[in-house]
Amino acid sequence: MKIGMIGLGKMGGNMRDRLRNDDHEVVGFDMNPDISDAGDLADLISQLDQSPRIVWVMVPEGVVDSVIEDLTELLDEGDIVIDGGNSQWTNDKRHADKLSEQGVHFVDCGVSGGVWGITEGYGLMAGGDEADIEVCQPIFDSLKPPEDDGFVHAGGHGAGHFAKMVHNGIEYALMQAYAEGWEMLMTSDEVTRVPEVFKSWRSGTVIRSWLLELMVVAMDKDPNLDQIAGWADDSGEGRWTVQGAIDLAVPVPAIASALFARFVSRQDDSPAMKMIAAMRNEFGGHATKSSNEH
Repeated sequence: MKIGMIGLGKMGGNMRDRLRNDDHEVVGFDMNPDISDAGDLADLISQLDQSPRIVWVMVPEGVVDSVIEDLTELLDEGDIVIDGGNSQWTNDKRHADKLSEQGVHFVDCGVSGGVWGITEGYGLMAGGDEADIEVCQPIFDSLKPPEDDGFVHAGGHGAGHFAKMVHNGIEYALMQAYAEGWEMLMTSDEVTRVPEVFKSWRSGTVIRSWLLELMVVAMDKDPNLDQIAGWADDSGEGRWTVQGAIDLAVPVPAIASALFARFVSRQDDSPAMKMIAAMRNEFGGHATKSSNEH
């Protein structure tokens, strides 16, 4: 298939490459001309000669509105826009309504996989109409892992980003639990080979996971995380998850505590937050602060 990709950062650029590696034709646009295939959005759209034209938007939350506004003027009836960024699910129905004024269809798609997705595949959670999902399915099939799992049509407009929001809330809580356990082991005088303990947990235990694997990678690079400050950012989804839980009257104490722990990390140099920051860097390429910056 032929697809336009708007936003070629850490995720979008790798997704473009993964799609091309599976014989899709991808025209990418980015504000950085060194990595862009098109001069502007109009140029990108002009290069898409397939009907319906499919445009995947992979930009930060604060930029989505303006991109949707521009695409409303550039696309024609039957074309499809996929918003694959970490967008707030409450905006999806509004974006779908805006595009529908021109007969353009909309799919929201939560994407997980970070910097590893190009080789391991991306977890995809899509929201929208069944007919639009079917049209885009070859793209989803190429981006997801080769196993049967990895893609879900979660529901109507907003369902994809809602599912991704909850996914990231769970991620917050898992990382917090791992990091707190690491701090306990590092503080104890009883355990003298902490990295080896985590390596042993990678097989046969009920807490083995990809995050655990990434912890080991981080410790191999810097056993005591001396080069990383105990400061961890939050990218929005954790806050939205807690707010959504409040709106639904659903108790999420572990996720809420993990979110608030990140706020605490910005006040003091927390050992647990060193590990949170290290894991975020390993799976998503998120920037860390050096210990002398905090």
